[in-house]
Amino acid sequence: MIKRTISTATPRTGEGPGWLRLDDAAEVEISSESETNPIEAALLLDDARGWRADAPGEQTIRLKFLRPHALRRVRVVFEEHERERTQQFALRAAIAPANTWTDIVRQQFNFSPVGATREEEEYRVDLREVTTLELTIKPDLRGGDARASLQELRIS
Repeated sequence: MIKRTISTATPRTGEGPGWLRLDDAAEVEISSESETNPIEAALLLDDARGWRADAPGEQTIRLKFLRPHALRRVRVVFEEHERERTQQFALRAAIAPANTWTDIVRQQFNFSPVGATREEEEYRVDLREVTTLELTIKPDLRGGDARASLQELRIS
C-alpha cells in the first residue's frame, strides 16, 4: 500500500524543537496499517495515537521527501504494554543524487509489560540531500504474531 500526501507549500517546522512537518515534506509508503492506528498517527505532530501494523511480522515505513532534505536528528518512540518481546529496528537513508543507501542505526530492545514498556531514541546525524528515510521494524525476533507499532517518528 502506498499513501501519498502532496502539497506545494514550503515545508514548515512544527511545534517543539524544530521537527519537520512531514505532511508538508514527504510521501509515505507503508507495508500495512490498522484502521484505528494509521501511519499519520505516528508522523503528525498533533496526533498521539501512534501507528500499528494490521499484520504480524516485519514492517517497513518509508518517507520519500518531495525535495532532498538535510537530516540532523531522528527521534523514534516505541511502546508495548501487553507482551514481552525483543524488537529490532533499523533506520537508513537514501542520499541524492544516486540514492545510495546509508545505514543510520540497527538496534534491539526488550519490552516487558512489568518493566520496560517504552523505548525512546534520538539520533544526531549529519546527512545532506536525503531523498528517502526508511524504518524497518521486526516486532519480535522469536517470530510469532506480534504486530509492529510506532508511537512517533520525528525528524529535523
